[in-house]
Amino acid sequence: MITLVHLVVSLGMLVIVPLGLGLVPVTFGATVRRWWPVVAVPGVVSLWLDRGALSITLASIYLAGTLALLAVAAREGLGVVRRGRLRARDIALLTALVTPSIAALSLVAERASYELFGFKLTVLSLTVAHFHFAGFAAALVACLVAASAPGRAATAAAVSVPLGTGIVLLGFFAGDLVELIGAAVLTAGMWLVGWVLWQQMRLRTADRVTRALLSTSAGVLVATMVLALTWALGQVAGTPHLPLGWMVATHGVANALGFALCSLLAFRRLSLLSPQGAICR
Repeated sequence: MITLVHLVVSLGMLVIVPLGLGLVPVTFGATVRRWWPVVAVPGVVSLWLDRGALSITLASIYLAGTLALLAVAAREGLGVVRRGRLRARDIALLTALVTPSIAALSLVAERASYELFGFKLTVLSLTVAHFHFAGFAAALVACLVAASAPGRAATAAAVSVPLGTGIVLLGFFAGDLVELIGAAVLTAGMWLVGWVLWQQMRLRTADRVTRALLSTSAGVLVATMVLALTWALGQVAGTPHLPLGWMVATHGVANALGFALCSLLAFRRLSLLSPQGAICR
């Protein structure tokens, strides 16, 4: 299972984050994206080394890169304050920029064999994956959807995805019931994202590859978020749910490849076809 988690995280570090940053026209965003391999490669290497000083050092380099994203988020937040108007897409964008630092902090702790906040090392490994995909990728796609296909569904998605992610994070500390509530909110938000991808974004392009990518993204969310809900419900009520290893192999891999990668590739293609209409502004 851990090997599979490391493969998914490697995809997040090397591909998902820089691909997503290319769709975010924020101050210094292009600079961070250009330098991202300098921090992502050490982060990936740290995953495959034995825990110890070298892997901690390499993971810390990745943490430094995510702190640069945190600084970008702070600057964007100041811009929102000056503008005096917080849009739903702003919430999603800020969430996307902040969550990789949570993943990186968990990575450093796990590489140091330190049970941060009392969490077991396996949980920390899963947290690294979670906040690259349910954090960064999900929030960024919600932002892209709100910017590209504005409407009630897209606006609700751009709010509920970050809200659900935050409640899930709170649930790590407050207990399984809170985490179940977060999973329900996040599921609602992700299904709204899928609905807009299928009903609006997919029909706006004649490019077959882009349509296929959007269709795959939307379809995958239906199944993967059911799995997330059943898992969270199983922790509270003891109802049937997949074992953790199978959750990684199904929910985790499908979200990484079928949703995150496909949706970001689709928006990348849309941005090349219509630069003004497919980026998170």
